[in-house]
Amino acid sequence: MQELKSVEGVARRHGVMVTSIAALLYAGAVAFFPSVALAQSDAVKELAAPPPIQLPLKPSPEFAKFPRYSGTLGSRQIVLRLGAKTDDAAGVHGEYQFADTGEVILIAGDRDGDTLEVEESNDGTHITGNWVGKFAADGSLAGERMNVDDSDPQPFDLKPLAPGQALPPAAAAKAANGAKAGAVPASPSAHQSSQAPQSSQAPQPARAAGGGQPVGGVSNLQTGE
Repeated sequence: MQELKSVEGVARRHGVMVTSIAALLYAGAVAFFPSVALAQSDAVKELAAPPPIQLPLKPSPEFAKFPRYSGTLGSRQIVLRLGAKTDDAAGVHGEYQFADTGEVILIAGDRDGDTLEVEESNDGTHITGNWVGKFAADGSLAGERMNVDDSDPQPFDLKPLAPGQALPPAAAAKAANGAKAGAVPASPSAHQSSQAPQSSQAPQPARAAGGGQPVGGVSNLQTGE
């Protein structure tokens, strides 16, 4: 019996020694190879953290199949892609893109009936503006976009695009904006009245083949007869 207790005591001592040796070996490995432990830590952090947002923002494939709206924000033409969130019945999100620069802005918020309230961000992190608008019966969307402090309100007026429908040219949008602003082209009669009358003895300019008379000596601008 005494011999059995002695054997058990030796076994316990050997067990403690083995555990101590293992702990020392692990500590030594970390001390000699700190980069291994650091690499594992960084890998875990990389898996846990969301991927960094690349700037400038680019159109997201996630929003590519969302309904599109085309029109103007202030005096600039934009295309808006807006769709429902999968985890929020009232939530909507998407992006809009300026036609002149290609800049992409993210948006997210809520739609309550025909009322839309969303926030925008040009970097995916900081809020850069607010939108408040309403949907009409034909699906068009109109309202105002403001800065975070509700300053500098700019109207937006967007029309829905059918799937596969081509975007209207930017020139057409600019012409429409000019017409809304009340731009009036110069009157030809006013321009002609400022010129001195021609002498009856002066030779008359040749008529164009298609009828009419050249204006100001330019053959491709004619007055009809």
